[in-house]
Amino acid sequence: LIALLPAGCGYRFAGEEASVSPGLRTVFVDVFANRTGEAYAESIFRSAFISRFVRDGRFSLARSRGEADVICRGTVRSLQTMPLSYRANKFSAEERITVTLDISFEERQSGRKIWADGAFVGTGDYAVSAAGVTERSRKNALTALANDTAERAYHLMMSAF
Repeated sequence: LIALLPAGCGYRFAGEEASVSPGLRTVFVDVFANRTGEAYAESIFRSAFISRFVRDGRFSLARSRGEADVICRGTVRSLQTMPLSYRANKFSAEERITVTLDISFEERQSGRKIWADGAFVGTGDYAVSAAGVTERSRKNALTALANDTAERAYHLMMSAF
């Protein structure tokens, strides 16, 4: 009786129900807008979202907006870097990069928003050292942040949240 009780009251685990119709099979990841001073931030984040859709295999990529069943749109609204920890000489040892995105996932024909978040935030940390090494660490952190952000957003898009 205890095992059947949760099934009888409509209880189910959060995120279990899919919000995307199985009939929607193609996705177009539109060019992201960049409202920051970070060169190529829009390309880094768009590439991460494209990779995430491809990796799952749930959708195939459309070559254009007109061929897609659903469209993913995004804007990199802000990208901030701040010290996270310091060395004894008061210089940064680690920095945190924080991104705020405006992301939407919508049916192309109806325009119905399946999921949207106007202030989707992600963070990533990287070590600060010599000038060239720090810049490489920052670019790697930005790429990792884009991949993590795409992963989290994808799961929210596919769930009923």
